[in-house]
Amino acid sequence: MNTFGQKFRLTTYGESHGLAVGGIIDGCPPGMAIDFESVDADLSRRSSGAPRQEEDQVEWLSGIRDGISLGTPIAFSIHNHNARPDDYAPLEHLFRPGHADYTYQARYGVRDHRGGGRASARETVARVVAGAIAKQVITPVTIHAEVDSLGPEGDTRGGIVSCRIEGLKAGVGNPIFGKLSALLAQAMMSIPSAIGFEMGAGFAAAEMKGSEYVDRWNADGTTQTNHCGGVQGGISNGMPVEFRVAFHPVVTLPSEVECLSDEGTLVPTTIGGRHDNCQVMRAPVIVEAMAALTLADLLV
Repeated sequence: MNTFGQKFRLTTYGESHGLAVGGIIDGCPPGMAIDFESVDADLSRRSSGAPRQEEDQVEWLSGIRDGISLGTPIAFSIHNHNARPDDYAPLEHLFRPGHADYTYQARYGVRDHRGGGRASARETVARVVAGAIAKQVITPVTIHAEVDSLGPEGDTRGGIVSCRIEGLKAGVGNPIFGKLSALLAQAMMSIPSAIGFEMGAGFAAAEMKGSEYVDRWNADGTTQTNHCGGVQGGISNGMPVEFRVAFHPVVTLPSEVECLSDEGTLVPTTIGGRHDNCQVMRAPVIVEAMAALTLADLLV
């Protein structure tokens, strides 16, 4: 499943330490002036503070002429200039704990051990490019995500990103299995390291009385509170759409760990390569991208 969306679709390609990563956007409306600076700005947000610094220069291959979308598939590529696949040579026959090494091998019978291949967060660079285009498609709807909280200091950290969507009219979303909340949950949980999702009051709602939780009306159709997160019955109600995404701590530890070998033995290993201590600081722009892709698919 390398394609996201039905009407506004993104297909991504590439491995962490391969030649390039990129994508194909299908369903972008024609005649739209593409703001390339906003694409570059979002890419800079994603790479800020990353141990692996890539140029992340987008090569636009099709679908845009003189800065205007043609309505045809927009193909783009981002070359991996700072790949170091040899760092992962010792892992060719080892499965790191907490990573997708073992599960990819179980699913496909083969895997790219170089930095996790497709399971690496490197793949999200294509999402950010497409998300920046999707943000332009859904204007005047705006999306803003930020770090809500961080886990305790330690060898590595996780945290929570909150997101707020404003300007979305009432009536967006499809019952019963196409709920806006469900589509957002799927989008967010596809992000590497995402471990939890909640709308509005989220899990705290389970501890509230109904009289505390219910969002009472104002005469103008807005609500006095927004415990539902702007979605009722799976459809937007015109209030801001609010949700949070939890990310588990980075599972590549700086200390020695036991890896499982493909021969069924435990091998003490110090993992090489370049890895975040905390990936959450760079996650907001990825959350925004997936939210924008979700909405563009519904609104295009």
